[in-house]
Amino acid sequence: MADFVREVMTPGVVAVRPDASLVEAAQLMRAQDIGDVVVADGQRIVGVLTDRDITVRAVAEGVDPLTVSAGSVCTPDPVMVAPDDPVEAAVALMRTHAVRRLPVVENGLPVGVVTLGDLAEAEDPDSALAEISRAEPDDGGTV
Repeated sequence: MADFVREVMTPGVVAVRPDASLVEAAQLMRAQDIGDVVVADGQRIVGVLTDRDITVRAVAEGVDPLTVSAGSVCTPDPVMVAPDDPVEAAVALMRTHAVRRLPVVENGLPVGVVTLGDLAEAEDPDSALAEISRAEPDDGGTV
């Protein structure tokens, strides 16, 4: 297994402003083929917004995704790791806080995200979760 978060993280961060609409965030997720975005006020991370957050915290509640902001639906004050943190620390944080992704921050700036899938792939590339994480996203076919 890799020793440090930088060895397993997905580099780069896709971010939206806290005042971005959920539609804007969802369109960005679709365009980037990702399931989450960092919510950032300038360079400061204020939350993480997932496709599940949009579904459960907004659409299921009947709110208008054109008028509701990413900042009001995201998970605020996310747990973060540094690129030089041990992978075991990231695993422990995910377990403790029951999260599947952690923003990676270096010198106060977001530099990547480490996900449960990233960790699964590093630990056992042949595992089912690792294979699912590598698979191309389903673009809307039937389930």
